Amino acid sequence: MRFLVVFSLCFSFLVSIIAQDPVPGAARTEQYFPLLRGRSVAVVANATSIIGTTHLVDSLLRAGIHIVRIFAPEHGFRGTADAGEEFSSSTDPQTNIPIVSLYGEKFKPSSKDLEGIDVMVFDIQDVGVRFFTYLSTLSYVMEACAGKHIPVLLLDRPNPNGFYVDGPVLEKKYRSFVGLHPVPIVYGMTIGEYARMINGEGWLKKGIHCQLTVIPCLGYDHTWNGSLPVRPSPNLPSQRSVLLYPSVCLFEGTMMNVGRGTDFPFEVFGCPGFPVCEIQYTPRSIPGMSKNPLHIGQECCGVDLRNENLKELVQHRELVLDWLFLAYTRSVQKDSFFNSYFNTLAGTASLKEQIIAGWSATRIRKSWAGPLANFKVIRKKYLLYKDFE
Repeated sequence: MRFLVVFSLCFSFLVSIIAQDPVPGAARTEQYFPLLRGRSVAVVANATSIIGTTHLVDSLLRAGIHIVRIFAPEHGFRGTADAGEEFSSSTDPQTNIPIVSLYGEKFKPSSKDLEGIDVMVFDIQDVGVRFFTYLSTLSYVMEACAGKHIPVLLLDRPNPNGFYVDGPVLEKKYRSFVGLHPVPIVYGMTIGEYARMINGEGWLKKGIHCQLTVIPCLGYDHTWNGSLPVRPSPNLPSQRSVLLYPSVCLFEGTMMNVGRGTDFPFEVFGCPGFPVCEIQYTPRSIPGMSKNPLHIGQECCGVDLRNENLKELVQHRELVLDWLFLAYTRSVQKDSFFNSYFNTLAGTASLKEQIIAGWSATRIRKSWAGPLANFKVIRKKYLLYKDFE
């Protein structure tokens, strides 16, 4: 059985090399399986935690590694929960391993949750955007483990938006689960590099440090912008949606639907009665993606981003603000266009104020310049891969 597991993993590794795709840390089993054998292991994982086509948990079990607990972030362990939907702790029916929810009553493992654990393995695909909640899960897991002197082994994965840095840097006033740290919306780091930054900058509670080991990717650098082998969340089903997400997600702080409740989430934006009508669509309930999307059952008019040139989007290497300008200026309900969530997503009140005041994109970007320059200096200290500059 162990021979078959090793053969399968080696085959997946070779396929990745032939396809010239980066090899994720999880596939480099020779680097970390020896660190786990004979120990009681916990795993922070979800549907993206795969080696080839096999889930990490299944690979570890087949290799004889003892897993005592699974910790599940937003969307759950198997990726079936809606965005923002709380879920309870349970047992994985395929393995009978207890699952502890980190997106419900608590975001951080308790002392009891960590009993009997020798090492914590973290393996989740990130998309390089501050408000993607897996970063907060990572930070809370590191903090909990540091308090109990439990080492964290992080299996790194490529960042599909790791080829640029842009956006306002989060202000302390707007710290939340969709942004814990003073970083821009797009921070240009893999999740392994980000974990090193959390530790190095003393961002854990009381400045404690986590005993962290990162298993790096192979064949990755910060010019890569390829497709992921599995969708990073239920509402990011395509490379286009992943690349559009940093800019389009800001609409979640407005009256605009972003395609939730359709087959093309984060590839459109619109609302009932919007005067720009490149596309008409009616959001519906889709279990596992969007059970109750904004404007459910109402016909929306809006902008279709499915024809955007991905090559040009990558070459620009910046957030697209023009779509926000268009939506706000053409809205017939400007007083209710923004909701209270917008500043939380943006990490600042300034962006909303600047859009209302009619600032140009160039002027807005100049207002970010100082904090962004400071962040880039910090970022450089923790990179594991060749940078884009």
